[in-house]
Amino acid sequence: MSIRRACRVLEVDTSTYHYRSRRPDQAGLEGRIREICATRVRYGYRRVHVLLRREGWRVNHKRTCRIYRELGLQLRNKTPKRRVKAKLREDRRPASQANETWAMDFIHDQLATGGRSGC
Repeated sequence: MSIRRACRVLEVDTSTYHYRSRRPDQAGLEGRIREICATRVRYGYRRVHVLLRREGWRVNHKRTCRIYRELGLQLRNKTPKRRVKAKLREDRRPASQANETWAMDFIHDQLATGGRSGC
């Protein structure tokens, strides 16, 4: 079956079949991004983009982001540390009689001079 006929049956334009990307080869740019990320592990694509521009690469920030993502170099999110307050809550014992356990919630205070103290 001819290409023209197959495209007509599938209702696709023939130019779609003959499409060739005009994007230039990016192997050099990808290699340089990999090198930067290997030496500076905590850099995101924005900081990598700044370094590339300083080195003379004429590259758009969106292209840097796309290549960075395609190479799988996304930064890992830090896991939050367990808060101390939660640990203190576990150590508390329930009150067995009246006035055995007291709690205080300190938000702010005022000094004798009129200034603020606290959070």
